Order: sequence, then C-alpha cells, then structure tokens
Amino acid sequence: MRDSGSYYVDKTPLIRDLIERGDHWFLSWPRRFGKSLLVDTLKALFEGREHLFCGLDIHAHWDWLVSHPVVRLSFDRVYARPQDIEDSILVQLQEIEHNARLETSAWQKAPEYLFELLNRLHRKTGQRVVVLVDEYDKPILDAIKDPERARANRDYLCNFYGIIKGRAEHIRFVLVTGVSMFSKVSVFSDLNNLHDISLDPSFAAICGYTDTDLDTVFAPELDGLDRNEIRTWYNGYNWLGPERVYNPFDLLLLFAKRTFKPHWFRTGSPRFLLETLLEKAINPLELERCVVDETQIAKFEVEDFSAEALMFQAGYLTITDEIRRGHRIAYRLDYPNQEVKLSLNDELLAYLSPTNQIPVKEGETLRDRLEANDFRGFADKCRAYLAGIPYQWHTTGDLARYEAWYAGLLYMCFRAAGVDVHPEEASNHGRADMVIVTGGQVFVLEFKMVETADEAEVALATAFAQIRDQGYTKKYLDRNEPVHLVAVICDCSGRTLLDVRSERVR
Repeated sequence: MRDSGSYYVDKTPLIRDLIERGDHWFLSWPRRFGKSLLVDTLKALFEGREHLFCGLDIHAHWDWLVSHPVVRLSFDRVYARPQDIEDSILVQLQEIEHNARLETSAWQKAPEYLFELLNRLHRKTGQRVVVLVDEYDKPILDAIKDPERARANRDYLCNFYGIIKGRAEHIRFVLVTGVSMFSKVSVFSDLNNLHDISLDPSFAAICGYTDTDLDTVFAPELDGLDRNEIRTWYNGYNWLGPERVYNPFDLLLLFAKRTFKPHWFRTGSPRFLLETLLEKAINPLELERCVVDETQIAKFEVEDFSAEALMFQAGYLTITDEIRRGHRIAYRLDYPNQEVKLSLNDELLAYLSPTNQIPVKEGETLRDRLEANDFRGFADKCRAYLAGIPYQWHTTGDLARYEAWYAGLLYMCFRAAGVDVHPEEASNHGRADMVIVTGGQVFVLEFKMVETADEAEVALATAFAQIRDQGYTKKYLDRNEPVHLVAVICDCSGRTLLDVRSERVR
C-alpha cells in the first residue's frame, strides 16, 4: 500500500503500546473497520519485515534482528458444522507448517495439530510463537439462527482456543478479533486470560479513522466535499475514547465515488437483526438514546442476547454517553451517524411492508398533509398505511406496546422522508410521544390506544389534557412558528387508527 503511493494512516503507536502493555488481547468491533489489516500488520511486524515499517512510528522502537514465527488463522468461509471448521483450520495449519519447512505432522485433529505445531515452531526458531486469530466468531454467527448447530460450533471452538492457553510457554503474543462479544464462560472458558480492549479508551482508535486523520492524511481528497456533511454521514463510532471514529470503508468509497451513500450499510445483510427486533418486540422509538447497563451490551450468547447488544456489536448503535450510578455503569446508545439511522430505518420499513409501499413516498405524503393542516387527510393516509402492515405485537395484550408500535411506524415513515422528528421529546414536565418540525410549524403528537371504539372521545380529551397539563408545548411557544397539538387515537381490538384531532395553541 505504501509503496504504491496509497494513503496510509499510521496505527503503529497504538500497536506498540498494545505490545508493551501485555501479550494476550481480544478485540470485538463491527465489520469493515480494519481488524484484518491490524492482524496483518502485527504479523509483518513480528516476522521482522523491516522494509514495510520504514518511516512509521514503530520503526525506531523495534528490534528488527528478532523474527518470531506467526500462526495466523482466519475464519472467512461459511461453516455449516464443526467438521467444516476442523477442515479449514487443518488447511491453514498445514500451510504454516509447510512454509516453516517443518516435516508434515501425523496429527489429524486440529487441536492436537496446533498443540504440537506451537512446540515445533518454538523449538526450531528459538523464538516464541505469535498467534493471531481473525473472525474468531464467524462459525458461530453463521449458524446463529440454528441454535443447535451454533452451540456445536461454539463448543468445538472453545476446545480449540483452549489449546492456546495450554501452550503459554511457547507463545509470545496473542490477538483474537471478531464482531461479537461471546463471554469467557462460553467460547473462551479455556482461554480466559485474554484482556478485552473493545471498550478500552486507550485503544479506541486502533482501527478506523479519526477527524485528525481526515484533515491530515486525507486532506487532498476533501476538496469539493462538504466537511460537515462527511462528519454527519459517517462519523460517530465511539468506544469510550477521546475521539469518535469513521468506518474506513465508507470514507474510501466516498473519496472514490464522491457521493454520500450508505456504502458500509449495503455490504451487510441486517435481516437477522430485523427479525430479532420484531421477535423481541423492540420498537424503533426505543433505540434512540436508549440506556443499558454495561453488562448488557457485552453479553452475547447463542441462547441469550439482547437486541441492544446485537445492534451495538454489529455497529448499528454506538455509545453516546457513559452514565455512572454509584458503583454501576450504564451507557446511552444511539445511531452512530446519518448513514445507519436512515438505512436501518428504510430496511425495517421495507421488511414490514409486504405490500411494497415505498417508505419515502408514504412519509412525504404524511408530511404534506401535516404542513397543509389537513388533519383529516393525515388520518385517512395513516389509516390506509397502517392497514397494509402486519401487526407484530397484537398477542402481548399490552396497550402501551400497541401505542409504541403505531408511533414507531409513523416515526419511521417520517424519518424515511427526511422530516425533523423527535421521539419522546423531553420537557421539564414530561415527554411528548413525538414532535415533528416541518414546513415552519411544530406538531406535538400524543398517541392513545383504546380497547373499543366507544372509548375514542374520552381518549381524545385525555390526550389533549395530558399535553396541556404536562407542558409539552412550552419549549416551542417562544418560536415564531405555529404550534399544533395532535391526538392520535388507535383501536386495539380492531387494530386500526380511529381518529386524529388537532388544536392550535399558537
């Protein structure tokens, strides 16, 4: 890369710090952040390939006379069963053995093969072995929708990774990378000496690009691009460090194509994520600025994981605030940037809309009705739109969940149309269900669910009283814009929108 004149961000100061601090590390970050490149860099460094590091920070701080043997394993195939994992590992170990000019081993099982290979490499070279494992969790994630197969793959990997700890006297350095944070009592129960740097502020920029990188290394590419728009679209990933980071894939595609598009998002398939959100009855409204305990986002098991943990570890949510509550720590999560917010919203709407309704078009129509103060037309359009989407949570019997479901669908429609919409907007007196700012007007929406249509009038009166009594509109009355109260009444039993009423307060 450097010989070809490509841009290169020097991460070797962080790599040097990592090596000096310890020798057994674990890193879980979303896909396409450069974890594989980090692994390759470590491999070249420990192999003593000095010419690759001339001019970089680490060059003057490394003993280039020492070369360590490296066992680099990558799980970049599709794994249907443990035997597929076994076959893949054996092929990789045999290649390492061949390149090291060792006699062919007679072992036919990967754990035993690795056990002996570490010993033989150490004995032949006189240097302890560096072990690098990339995409450690892919065989489990490939089978996550089939728990029995996922558990079988997990149990196999647990046994295999345990060999690394069992041969510690032959090992100089270990780094294991992946997307998910399977706990040490599952995948790493036998390799429990890994130090997790996934949320370590010291290494929060060991992959990805920072604003400083953009303004220095990539400065020649910024001409003609709106700098603030770059930040809005792609920046925002936070692993508790002093700077937020960009996904490199996004920026490199932006510089190549010169257009703002969801480059990273389009490289993945979030279908399992969407299915999980519905299965666990997670409303999109609940994802913005949600607060979770620190143990919740780091917990991921085949049998037990939260939607928040899945979204955080996959890169669809990031940490915006760290909240200390006595001896406990919680994190506020939110979408990292415009790319993820818009793209995930559109994917979820498309997933929910078997009638092929177009989210942007629906949202624009709803917006136009509001801006024209055509609340009857707004109600008719909402009713028609909601009728075309399958109701996911009707078996819960929880009116609050019904209410959140309808509010969430309208929220996603407005988001798709680029409308300025604020879910559960807080005031000093309470929280409005939704506030929409569009066309030089403010609309404060309150949703109410009733069990029968006969309760609609009472619900309307309750909704308006709640908006007034709780002071939901006070923060907007100083603006030189019309402010409308909008009550949306939905029928639980009929699963439809009953009525929309409005009242202008300014």
